[in-house]
Amino acid sequence: MGRRAAIVGAGHTRFGVLDAGPRELLRSAADQAFASVDRGLDRGAVGEAFLATLGFGGWQIGNVSALLAEETGIVGIPTTRVENACASGGFALRAAVRSIESGAVDVALVVGLEKMTDVGNARRRYWLGVSGDTEWERAAGLTFAGVYGLIASRYLAEHRIGPEALAEVAVKNHANGALNPNAHFQKEVTREAVLRAPRVADPLGLYDCCPVSDGAAALLLVRAESARRFTDTPVYVEGVGAGSDRLAVQERPELTSFAASRRAADEAFRSAGCERTEVSFLEVHDCFTIAELVAIEDLGFAGPGEAASLTLEGTTRRTGRLPVNPDGGLKAKGHPIGATGVSQIYEVFLQLRRAAGARQVPSAERALVHNVGGAGATAAVTICAAG
Repeated sequence: MGRRAAIVGAGHTRFGVLDAGPRELLRSAADQAFASVDRGLDRGAVGEAFLATLGFGGWQIGNVSALLAEETGIVGIPTTRVENACASGGFALRAAVRSIESGAVDVALVVGLEKMTDVGNARRRYWLGVSGDTEWERAAGLTFAGVYGLIASRYLAEHRIGPEALAEVAVKNHANGALNPNAHFQKEVTREAVLRAPRVADPLGLYDCCPVSDGAAALLLVRAESARRFTDTPVYVEGVGAGSDRLAVQERPELTSFAASRRAADEAFRSAGCERTEVSFLEVHDCFTIAELVAIEDLGFAGPGEAASLTLEGTTRRTGRLPVNPDGGLKAKGHPIGATGVSQIYEVFLQLRRAAGARQVPSAERALVHNVGGAGATAAVTICAAG
């Protein structure tokens, strides 16, 4: 279908354990997005806004989209909260693109937000658990780390490989995160340290799991044909796709592949009209190291079990043939649930404008973003290209 919308501004707070509350995080990311538009964009031009958030910890769990308008100075326009667990950001972006594509609005604002570190461990486990199956998995004591531990165990057994590829995902993403001033973790780790780390859900250890983070990110989108009124370097949204699957993993025919991701990727490529060989780099949902390997395969960039060898060969490093998660991914950058999908697009915005600094991917022209909800029950895929 071609170019639907263009991103002309973006903002991002630091991810991590932050003193700032949800309102301040939301406002900061949005203010940065408006300030980043090269030739300016009046807040009165925004026709619709979307807030991606799980409402972690129960903060303003109802009608929170009204606060989006209040804190960003756009009271009066339609605002919508989007909640698809960890895929909330990707689905919020998709909604904004659809709104622009329909002709309903010329300018849309998308903000992703989560404040996760101000509640105790028991409440934190509860809120993380609500995105999975609560009738069977959670009642049996299965956590998200447990689900992905099962996926990792099955993956390693099916392909007869060791945990070294999982460790290399962590090593690569920490190296990238060390170059990202917004990342929760800005330190490199060694493969040996990853393999020796305490077990969380075997075979996953401490360094195989993303952190619990606070943070926000924001995007400003306009009609593609008007993008150059605002900047000489817009980033075009060429294709969007989405998919879903059964909520509980025990109801699915396979454990080591997410049908929702495959469906979302196929739709995104059809709508973008491009091939996988034209993609310069990937931003994938690596909430656990195994999730990155599964994602590379589900998105069609490797066959079953091949993502492990690609990772060990260095193909997915920032200077490799197919860079994956140059911002550090969820693994190092952090995972404030509602903000994650928007943050992924923020990284693409920087990379495709050649503004990513020390972590710049060479010759970045087109990127794919993959955002997953829960343990693969929902997924959104977005394909973006440089202007």
